[in-house]
Amino acid sequence: MSAIVVTNLGKAYKQYPTHWARLAEWLDPRRDKLRHHLHWVLKDINFSVEPGEAVGIVGINGAGKSTLLKMITGTTKPTTGDVRMHGRVAAMLELGMGFHPDFTGRQNVFMAAQLLGLRVEEINALMPQIEAFAEIGDYIDQSVRVYSSGMQMRLAFSVATANRPDVLVVDEALSVGDAAFQRKCFRRIEGFREKGTTLLFVTHDLETVKKICQKALFLQAGGQAGFGAAKTICDAYEKILFGSTRKSASRTNADAPSAPSLDPGLLTNCETAYGDNRATIETVWFESLDGQKSNVFGCNDPVVIKYRVRFNVAASGVIFGFTVKTREGVALCGTDTVHMPEILEHRFEAGNMAVIRFEVANAFAPGTYYINCGVRDDGGEIPVFLHRRIDVALFRIRFDDDAFSKVGILNMPIHFSMETV
Repeated sequence: MSAIVVTNLGKAYKQYPTHWARLAEWLDPRRDKLRHHLHWVLKDINFSVEPGEAVGIVGINGAGKSTLLKMITGTTKPTTGDVRMHGRVAAMLELGMGFHPDFTGRQNVFMAAQLLGLRVEEINALMPQIEAFAEIGDYIDQSVRVYSSGMQMRLAFSVATANRPDVLVVDEALSVGDAAFQRKCFRRIEGFREKGTTLLFVTHDLETVKKICQKALFLQAGGQAGFGAAKTICDAYEKILFGSTRKSASRTNADAPSAPSLDPGLLTNCETAYGDNRATIETVWFESLDGQKSNVFGCNDPVVIKYRVRFNVAASGVIFGFTVKTREGVALCGTDTVHMPEILEHRFEAGNMAVIRFEVANAFAPGTYYINCGVRDDGGEIPVFLHRRIDVALFRIRFDDDAFSKVGILNMPIHFSMETV
């Protein structure tokens, strides 16, 4: 049984030549068709989503994406067609939708959660988890009126996903959050999907659609321009959207080349950690080749990853490693010291410190990336982490001039030559 079935869905709004025409229709509804015409925002939308699938909805602003989600979730009544959904649905549509600005965050949590079908006892039990995930501190007991857009998004997402839904519907609300919290949200979504949650979301980030979605729906001028494999649909949309203007549309003044630098917005924490406590990764940071601390690099600048490890007990045969991941959690590259005898044979005494350094040739596309760092023991039947820190630090690759000719997540060094015959 499909999780979502959309059949011949359409939405039209009445348009009147004058305000008096609207009034005349109210007074004499029998002649309504003589006083207005229908403006179709969406028409003839048909698709189905299977349980556990992720479907991205793409299209330019005004194509009808948000209207479609509102009809699917029942907040807007369709003019034609119908929607069938199975299971418990959680939706994040307009930012802070359902929040009352004069009530506190905590009061809004109770109201929003009850609208999702939770009982008061369940909300009380989930409140510590909601507060911890939202990370807005004492603001939870202040009026939502004083919240920033990012704080509203944090709280709204935390409430909507406090319990795993059967279907999760997300509009572009996540785009207002900082990079660290976006990663935290995607990590929760990944966990839901592993347990069978169906995902339906609107985004302008085509790379995200291609990475985490099996299918995509392309809306154009209120119609269904395509539905099918995510890559095929995204490529078709990209061809229409960018054409020959992609280069100029992608560049902003904020991305102009500059020296390696520290971006405070990337210093927020979204990590998780575990280990058997034989060692502690105390701090993790990035440097440029000349040793300058940085988390923003040019598109060709090598990235130096460093972390300091303190050994709590004597240890030998340990392995140091790292992984670089995208915002959506896709592992791009990584390595460890398992094939380095000089490291495996080294014995660390209790209290010893070690500073680990990995120099990574920069083949990353412009964007924000996350790293995992770990200290591992492979001496037993299964590998055991002395300490592992997941999504511990973020770095960003700028959109420099050289980035315009590169596409994809990774851009390996490529040398071009041509011979004429």
